[in-house]
Amino acid sequence: MKKIFLFLVVVGLFLSSVFTDEDSFVAQAAVQMPAFTLPEAVSGQEVKSDAFAGKAMLVTFFASWCPTCLQDIPILVRIQKEFAPKGFSVIGLAVDQNGAQDVRELMRQTGINFPVLMADISTAEDFGGVYMIPVSFLVNKSGQVVKKYPGPVPESVLAKDIGGILE
Repeated sequence: MKKIFLFLVVVGLFLSSVFTDEDSFVAQAAVQMPAFTLPEAVSGQEVKSDAFAGKAMLVTFFASWCPTCLQDIPILVRIQKEFAPKGFSVIGLAVDQNGAQDVRELMRQTGINFPVLMADISTAEDFGGVYMIPVSFLVNKSGQVVKKYPGPVPESVLAKDIGGILE
């Protein structure tokens, strides 16, 4: 099962990198972000999605073993630093099957400055099925998912889209 999942992730990453450019991120119909309660990667304390009510967010599913995810982390750190004062937060949802230990080490090594929670299968399903990583969801201050970004996203696209929902 793990090999099949890994194969699907690799194929998804390849296809997203081949067919992705800045013009390919199209707005989707807004839907309410699914509610969740997940353990925080560092403390293990349960965090409810309600804790982020009223904030605009980029919810990103990732894993510590995913090369494309690792390349995205510096972008997400910069985005968090730039937009946090304006009521925005990146929320990392780690799908690591080996648990929080690997995620904590990644956070330490990369200086992740945003909340990271340990995602479960039901959360991935609630977001419409997460079939590849990274995949991110832009959520407005009303809690509606307004865009889905399969695969890596150029920083300029994120900055423009985030700026748009914070206006």
